[in-house]
Amino acid sequence: MRAESGVLYIVGTPLGNLEDISQRAVRILQEVDLIAAEDTRRTRNLLTALGIKTPMISYHRHNEKSRSELLVKKMQAGQSVALVSDGGMPGISDPGEALVQAAVAADLRVVPIPGPVAAVSALVISGLSTERFAFEGFLPRLGRARQERLKELAAEKRTMLVYEAPHRLLRTLTDLYQALGDRAAAVARELTKVHEECIRGTLRSLIEHFEENEPRGECAIVIAGLDSGTSVDSVTMTDEDIAALLRSRVQKGLTPSDAARAVAAETGWPRRRVYQISLSLFPGDR
Repeated sequence: MRAESGVLYIVGTPLGNLEDISQRAVRILQEVDLIAAEDTRRTRNLLTALGIKTPMISYHRHNEKSRSELLVKKMQAGQSVALVSDGGMPGISDPGEALVQAAVAADLRVVPIPGPVAAVSALVISGLSTERFAFEGFLPRLGRARQERLKELAAEKRTMLVYEAPHRLLRTLTDLYQALGDRAAAVARELTKVHEECIRGTLRSLIEHFEENEPRGECAIVIAGLDSGTSVDSVTMTDEDIAALLRSRVQKGLTPSDAARAVAAETGWPRRRVYQISLSLFPGDR
């Protein structure tokens, strides 16, 4: 069965291991008239390895609207198009949703060619419950939107899946810890690649691990949902709460360093963060 004219194919590609591409995906990429790629340079490497010479066009976050309009016109004219991302399934924390919506609105056929998904791969090796889960993708980076999302996650009873870049991993783990308390969790990184690893433990132990070991490669965080017997209020503390505890301990005669050590032990908060708050409260007084 050859690629059909006027059809949009959503093609899953390997996260890192070329052996993960399906025979069907290879055939479709060979047979379509055009491949829309998130990064044409990276996709060119994949196509070269597979011996595929199909023409490409870029399709990414910054040109989604104009490219969607162009690609719909091409499909209406009878061309077949395959959409690929840099790895995994297009549309899952990658460009693709806008093109699919435009194709559906134009009454064009959209066909999935299944492939790897980093979040699901991380989930099944995490050791946490796979019965029900919520995929969050990347959390909002700043401000109220991030805080509101974290507050929502604190009450989530399903296993949660979050993506994060390595240079933001420690901050996100700390924010999750502060909002959710010390949940069972895992960080899977470099999935299907040479340096693949999955670090399992709790949010607190993961923070301590990555304080000592610089994370590399794209990361998927898996977090246990709220236990049915646990109150959300009992696991959420803010910087202000920690500051109040520090002031109380210092007023009782502890040095700021001893107070920080005691508060970190009592609350389970990451030691580094407690010391940072202590330093802001008592600068130069250790």
